[in-house]
Amino acid sequence: MKSDMLAGGCLCGAVAFEIHNEFAQFHVCHCVQCQKTTGTANASNLFTAPEHITWLRGQDLPVRYDLPGRRISNVFCPVCGSRLPWLSLAGDTLAVPAGCLDGTPNIVPRANIFWPERASWYEPGVQAPVFDGFMEEA
Repeated sequence: MKSDMLAGGCLCGAVAFEIHNEFAQFHVCHCVQCQKTTGTANASNLFTAPEHITWLRGQDLPVRYDLPGRRISNVFCPVCGSRLPWLSLAGDTLAVPAGCLDGTPNIVPRANIFWPERASWYEPGVQAPVFDGFMEEA
């Protein structure tokens, strides 16, 4: 793989791709919709041109769900449930969940958006003790 490329894919390996490490935007979204879509505190998404991705395996596997009346899409592997890149509804932008990349993107998050909607437990979670692995129960 060329040095300007990143590998990515789902957890089970059914879907794999490589992508140009040329992202234009990186946002961490704290809106309630993203909390519900991801099942966690936020969605960390990068944005790039659609032609920057090359599917290596499983291109036809991802399942897409577009929430009617909203600009919310969820694309995931039907085998393991991992979120995967998706084309915007307008077709002009590729959204890439940061967690599906195997390397470091060319940019860091530029903004925490919809901050007032953040989960009440987000900041206490960031400040909680850290461990290298599972925490041993007392």
